[in-house]
Amino acid sequence: MSLPFCLVRPVLHALDPETAHRATIAGLTAGFGPRDRTPADPALRMELFGLDFPNPVGLAAGFDKDAEVPDAMLAAGFGFVEVGTITPRPQAGNPRPRIFRLPEDRAVVNRLGFNNGGLEAAKRRLAARAGKPGLVGANIGANKDADDRVADYVTGLKGLHGLCAFFTVNISSPNTPGLRDLQGREALARLLDALVEAREGLTTGGATPVPLLLKIAPDVDEAGLDDIVEVVLARPIDGMIVSNTTIARPETLQSAAKAETGGLSGEPLFASSTEVLRQVAARVQGRIPLVGVGGVHDGASAYAKIRAGASLVELYSALVYEGPALVGRIRRELCALLARDGFTHLSQAVGADQRASASPTTRG
Repeated sequence: MSLPFCLVRPVLHALDPETAHRATIAGLTAGFGPRDRTPADPALRMELFGLDFPNPVGLAAGFDKDAEVPDAMLAAGFGFVEVGTITPRPQAGNPRPRIFRLPEDRAVVNRLGFNNGGLEAAKRRLAARAGKPGLVGANIGANKDADDRVADYVTGLKGLHGLCAFFTVNISSPNTPGLRDLQGREALARLLDALVEAREGLTTGGATPVPLLLKIAPDVDEAGLDDIVEVVLARPIDGMIVSNTTIARPETLQSAAKAETGGLSGEPLFASSTEVLRQVAARVQGRIPLVGVGGVHDGASAYAKIRAGASLVELYSALVYEGPALVGRIRRELCALLARDGFTHLSQAVGADQRASASPTTRG
């Protein structure tokens, strides 16, 4: 049972954002989540990383930090759900208030700081859903006061191995001081080598290694992207997620909260994150799949990410303004856009803009 979002939204938006979010999680936990009735369309099914995605629209990390409601969100129509960010030890995060709506801009600023209940709590919840259908990935991070951040990521991987469909290595949150330093060439190589080694040690009996994806910031310059992609492609990393929130503030922002410190997400992030996605896609040249995140709010924006090089997309902030019915609408709109451009399957549209710029006669 669920109420139409048009009725729920005024109540939630009368609360401060973090209280509204906790109320949403409580409602979903109690079984009041929506159930999407949009039929699965074979044109949207994607097989990547050895996984079968029923559709390409995923829930980004940050919504379900503690793996409390992944199945409720899968029932809402998402093709996959990413929980976290999960750190080895529980941490409170930054002081409240730390989430701010920017309604005029259809955006959000947060400076949460990896607030979560820690590895053991998430491990219990993910173990409890063992055997259930649906792809649930774990976004892992380091504690703010960690002496060895690489060790924290390895601890997260080892602790949740076998309980999630994939891991996202989050080195791109702007809200943990120094975390983005891990995007540097040497630091990133050291981190990924440690994670690959740990994964190899956990992969037994000829099993397929659990996919490892790297999530990067949209604020990396071209030289930084060169380094990141070179390090990633030199190792058995399965994909990249582009991108996290931005510390930039576009001049177009109108909302009063635009000056708040933290990461900006939502529609104003779309252009810059999609441009970084294009740049990464040009560098990887199809050697690994990409996940496009940042400002996805309708079928057209999701399709733009796909044509720019993404095989999957994720969203979160748009739910604040559109509600869960958005997921089914994006899927329907994607099908219509594929048909408009003469594609019979989503995979044909991945990177279509790049191909078209190289060859003006390319279809789509």
